[in-house]
Amino acid sequence: MSLEEDMEELEAAEDFLRYFELEYDTTVVHVNRLHILQRFHNYLSQAGDSMPEDEDAQREVYKKLLHRAYSDFVDSDAQTEKVFKVFKMMEPQTVFVSLGDIKT
Repeated sequence: MSLEEDMEELEAAEDFLRYFELEYDTTVVHVNRLHILQRFHNYLSQAGDSMPEDEDAQREVYKKLLHRAYSDFVDSDAQTEKVFKVFKMMEPQTVFVSLGDIKT
């Protein structure tokens, strides 16, 4: 099967980590599985057009990006990494109000 076909069969973070033969701590994955997968997806999106055409080279890039996504959560946590919008909602917001908008 091709890399694309293999990827379609993978569901859980553990499936991806095993597929790319990456060692992982089950506790880290158990707590952060969705965050790891979302971060992996984000890294793949950022790679975009710079992805090599050769499937073996692509596989290596995918492996490196997944390792990077997993590593983000080894010494950190979901609240610090802010992968999902819900974690960004509580950040202070900067709002500009012009003097013309202020009425006394």
